[in-house]
Amino acid sequence: MKKFLLFLFSIFAFLMLLPTSAVAENIKFAQISDAHLAVGSEYSIKVLKTAVEDINKQSNISFVVFTGDNINNPREENLKEFVDIVGKLNVPYYVVLGNHDVYKSNGLSKVRYYEILRAKNLLYPQRKPNYVFKKNGFVFIIVDGAKEVIPGAVGYYRADTLEWLEKELIKYKDNDVVIFQHFPVEYPEGVDNRLKTHKTYKVEEYQELLSKHHNVLAVISGHFHVNSENMKDGVYHISTPSLIGLPNSYKIIDIVTTKEFSPIIYTQLREFEVKD
Repeated sequence: MKKFLLFLFSIFAFLMLLPTSAVAENIKFAQISDAHLAVGSEYSIKVLKTAVEDINKQSNISFVVFTGDNINNPREENLKEFVDIVGKLNVPYYVVLGNHDVYKSNGLSKVRYYEILRAKNLLYPQRKPNYVFKKNGFVFIIVDGAKEVIPGAVGYYRADTLEWLEKELIKYKDNDVVIFQHFPVEYPEGVDNRLKTHKTYKVEEYQELLSKHHNVLAVISGHFHVNSENMKDGVYHISTPSLIGLPNSYKIIDIVTTKEFSPIIYTQLREFEVKD
């Protein structure tokens, strides 16, 4: 019996040491961006509740990611209402910070933001705004570009954030990686008039970092409230509209794997009706 258990343990240990990419599977998830929920806005609450209900009706959704501006202004009551609503999802969810989410002097720092998330959802493991999670053989990286001291619409990926990201990309160099963030590093088409106020500070440094690593499949973001997708140097840059903009919509993303071929990403902008 002991030999048999030792054999099983050896097989398990061997499988755990296999590169994640060797066992990568298809995966399907939903992205909600720029929900801008506010306790004083019945409309924003109704939209988010309807989106959650609609996602729960979809099949084979592995998780949901909220790519920033989850609340309209950095107040605890807004965040608690947001978590109460998204806590009704049937699948795990992950949260990115946007420029509307935090303001340290107003009492909602990044630390406090994640404290509230964990208090409302005991299964929520993240303690910092930059983190990694893995599913179906893929590595997903949340990258924070929000400012909490002097908030503004300009994205700012700090030097230590980019250093951390590079270490993670090196660590998972044999894996397929998807990055979630609020601020794009390749600007969507048709937003030239907003770049003075909504661009990313020193975006070239982030772009240079990406060019050095070839394991990034996609960078998925929001911020500009537009639907845009483009390929740059092998990386699929996906930008998704605001949830509360008309027509109300979120994005369903499929990553399909085929043996001996690179994974293929399919996206669907799913519109839904908010009833009075």
